[in-house]
Amino acid sequence: MNKADFRKHVSRIIDINDSEWEYFRSLFGSRKVKRKEFLLRAGEVCIHEYFVISGCLRTYNIDTNGFEHVLMFSVENWWAGDMHSFLSGEPAFFNVDALEDTEVLQINNPDLERLYKKIPKFERYFRILIQNSFVNHQKRVIQNMSLSAEERYLIFVSKYPKLEQRIAQKQIASYLGITPEFLSHIRRKIAKK
Repeated sequence: MNKADFRKHVSRIIDINDSEWEYFRSLFGSRKVKRKEFLLRAGEVCIHEYFVISGCLRTYNIDTNGFEHVLMFSVENWWAGDMHSFLSGEPAFFNVDALEDTEVLQINNPDLERLYKKIPKFERYFRILIQNSFVNHQKRVIQNMSLSAEERYLIFVSKYPKLEQRIAQKQIASYLGITPEFLSHIRRKIAKK
C-alpha cells in the first residue's frame, strides 16, 4: 500500500473533494517504526491514532502473570491505538508495537476535533469505522466463548490472509488464546485433512 491508497480507503466510506482531502491529509504526520519498537506502552496516554501504510502492528495487554493477550493486528489499511485512552486522556490499557518495520500516518485528538468541525462528513467516516470495529469485537468475544480453537484459527486465517507468514506463531497463539504448541497441533491436524 502507499499513501495514495489512503485516499481510496477514505473514499470507500465518504465522498471527498480535493480541498477536503488536502485539509484532512494535512492533519496527519508520518512516522516510521522499526520492528519491536513501541508506538504506545500501557500506562502512557495515547495521543495519536495510527493508520498503517505498510507493515504490521500488534495491540495487546500483559496480564499480572506476565502473559500477553493480543487484541488485534493492524496491517495495511487498518487503524491502531487505544481508543479509550485517546478519547479520555487516561492511561492506556494496551501496548502497540511493530511486528515488522512499519510506516504509519498519525493524528492527534485536537486535530481530529478540528477536522470534525471544519468538515463534518469525517465524523461519519470515523463513526462507521468505530461501528465496524465494535461489531467485529463483539463477534470475536462470542467466537472465543463458543468456538473451538481450530474454528477460531480458521477464522483468523480468513480475516488476516497471508499474515501467518509474516508474524511469529506465538503471536497468533496469543491472539487465539492458546499455546504455541497447541497451535502447532491444530496446524498439523488441518494439514492432514
